[in-house]
Amino acid sequence: MIAVGEQIPDATVTFMGAEGPEQINIADKAKGRKVVIFAVPGAFTPTCHSAHVPSFIRTKDQFAEKGVDEIICVSVNDPFVMSAWGEATGASAAGLTMIADAECTFTDAIGARFDAPPAGLIARSIRYAMLVEDGKVVAVNVEENPGMCELSAGEGLLDVI
Repeated sequence: MIAVGEQIPDATVTFMGAEGPEQINIADKAKGRKVVIFAVPGAFTPTCHSAHVPSFIRTKDQFAEKGVDEIICVSVNDPFVMSAWGEATGASAAGLTMIADAECTFTDAIGARFDAPPAGLIARSIRYAMLVEDGKVVAVNVEENPGMCELSAGEGLLDVI
């Protein structure tokens, strides 16, 4: 897993733009900015939907007070699902950016991939939250269990920055 002091990798991810799916380089998105990147095992899955995303909606203003320019949610789902999930949770209305890592490019590059075949989860991301300044990881909290959301919740990341 990516560690404090490391640069986030060049990786192409997708978000739903005004004209449909748009690809961006996540390292370019973080360049010269302070961003939070948090990842979930799957859109609409229980803990992700009821705990993880809501924790960043609740704490968005506190992150802004600490100079965070953007909060980005990453999931190994397609951009259509991420867009619908952003609407369903209120994350999009709250200003969170919902990013699809459909090919697991970013997730693999930072060493965050896991598989849980009994749950039907293949090529998914472990649950984490990190603060990135100008592309460099300055804090990262990783959950030991993908069903947990404490260290990687908005409040958990605020505690370490």
